[in-house]
Amino acid sequence: MRWYGPAVLLTLVGAAVLRITLFGELYLRYVQAGLRPWLVISGVLLTGLGVAAGALARVRGDEYDDGEGHACHGDGDGDDGDGRSREGDADPHPGQLPGHRPRLAWLLALPALALLLYPPPALGSYSAGREAAARAAQGVGTFPALPAGDPVGLTVAAFSSRAVYDSGRSLTGRTVRMTGFVTRGKGQVWYLTRLLVTCCAADATTSKVEIRGAGAPAVDTWVTVTGTWLPEGELGSDEAWPPVLAADTVVRIAQPKDPYEKP
Repeated sequence: MRWYGPAVLLTLVGAAVLRITLFGELYLRYVQAGLRPWLVISGVLLTGLGVAAGALARVRGDEYDDGEGHACHGDGDGDDGDGRSREGDADPHPGQLPGHRPRLAWLLALPALALLLYPPPALGSYSAGREAAARAAQGVGTFPALPAGDPVGLTVAAFSSRAVYDSGRSLTGRTVRMTGFVTRGKGQVWYLTRLLVTCCAADATTSKVEIRGAGAPAVDTWVTVTGTWLPEGELGSDEAWPPVLAADTVVRIAQPKDPYEKP
């Protein structure tokens, strides 16, 4: 069985990658949509390597076995005649790893099994809360005009940038609509939060907007909030961060298939 260890691991990993890419959109919890073709190719290659490794393991197993269920020992040089190996002889089964190593190697199968059986969720309030409040490295300046008509749909990141850095105050008097998940601050303070991903979940950064005028839903609940901007502090200052929205409506929604914002 130990010969089949690498084959099983490769096949499991390949199958896990294919499961989250070919048979659904779970991969969007971890990477950008544009990486899907590469994930599919990787899954196919890993599965193919696993099958090839399994075939090779079968050949090696046949060569190692004498055809009657007994391991081949060559011409008997390593045996003292009574079936016991002479003390000090080399391993009578060259090519095999010590018994404990394959058992430890099976731990590598756990991440693949997790993807197959219970894919980890997208990043949420825990990840957002662990990240220090960091604003985009940009100076105060003008932004492009917002589209006509209210409410205007904005990402949380776009609203935050305009609220903190837009010298033209383009948000003044406008009704905006944003979607994100709920995180909590001190006391009764709560935020509409969204994670922005450039490549994959590992590089996610947090944007958040303080919501006033509405009760806080449960943490990690996805909501769409409509409201107006409440200016606070000077542009670009710490007092202006995080920006504040006076909520008109807060509507609970299902988590989007793609939970991350894009640059």
